[in-house]
Amino acid sequence: MANIISSMFKNISVIGDGAMATVMAMLLCEKDIPVRMWGYDRRQLEQIETAGENKKFLPGYKLPQNLVYEPDDGRIMAGADLIVSAVPCQFIRQVFVRLKNYVPDGVPIVSTAKGIENDTLLRPTQIVAEVLSEHRASRFAVLSGPTIADELARKLPATACAAATDEQLAKDIQCTFNCSWLRVYTNTDVVGVELAAACKNIIAIAAGIIDGTEAGDNAKAALLCRGLAEITRLGLACGAKAQTFAGLTGLGDLVTTCISPKGRNRSFGERIGKGQTVEAAQQVTESVIEGIATCKSVIAFAERYGVEMPITQAVYEVLFESKPVQAAIADLMKRRLKAE
Repeated sequence: MANIISSMFKNISVIGDGAMATVMAMLLCEKDIPVRMWGYDRRQLEQIETAGENKKFLPGYKLPQNLVYEPDDGRIMAGADLIVSAVPCQFIRQVFVRLKNYVPDGVPIVSTAKGIENDTLLRPTQIVAEVLSEHRASRFAVLSGPTIADELARKLPATACAAATDEQLAKDIQCTFNCSWLRVYTNTDVVGVELAAACKNIIAIAAGIIDGTEAGDNAKAALLCRGLAEITRLGLACGAKAQTFAGLTGLGDLVTTCISPKGRNRSFGERIGKGQTVEAAQQVTESVIEGIATCKSVIAFAERYGVEMPITQAVYEVLFESKPVQAAIADLMKRRLKAE
């Protein structure tokens, strides 16, 4: 088939042992690309290998027999010609500080993380670039879009976007991950793709709150439209391209995250909407709810660039200032009237 194209990469290392790391490794193994998988916690990786299944983060799916589990920091990097960074955003720095002395000089790195680092306000690829600056590993890419891990594991039809400022690298990533059930497009707007991926998790929390309070479909539609508008405003202020936010990594990922019952951020928001505390709502899952930490970062980002983000601000006040949900919704509805 025309869309099944061979990868130029012949030795790929997947960094991370969460749901997305696991499903990326599964996809690559199915394409008969040599893949090694590394986890920060050796015991967790050993449990995955022994069970042949990631029971903690992606239960119910048997892992390929040709997947190699490599807990050693040096060996996971030896000979790698592509690194897949599938680590939650707030943990990227500590992972690559640990691995940096073993990363091959100049190796391309593709990130699947969605978030913005709290202390530095750096995007995922910027975090890795800063840590590895002495190695000059300047070839970075992003793989993003409406890609719920459980659906990818079931091989349901999906799309994603490979973004890199180096257009050829974007095409190489496209060919590597494209398969019969995942269609991959390319983009050169890394800033827009990473910002859209980060911000949509905040709007997803708000969408969950709407669901939890039973505010209705009209409110949900308004939230998605106005949420996308404020994400786009921030992106343009940061130099991103407007069309990125109308594409897979903008509108596409936003819709999926806000409507899927499996979405961690939406589900967390729904529990908040039903009256649970932030702490109690977090304890339901072992997975990282990226939108919580990202909300802090985006508020700081918006202040830096003078961008108005009322929905993000409302979510921040609910999560970190104990503002009642109904009061936050009421305040949004009472904002100054304006043109769309």
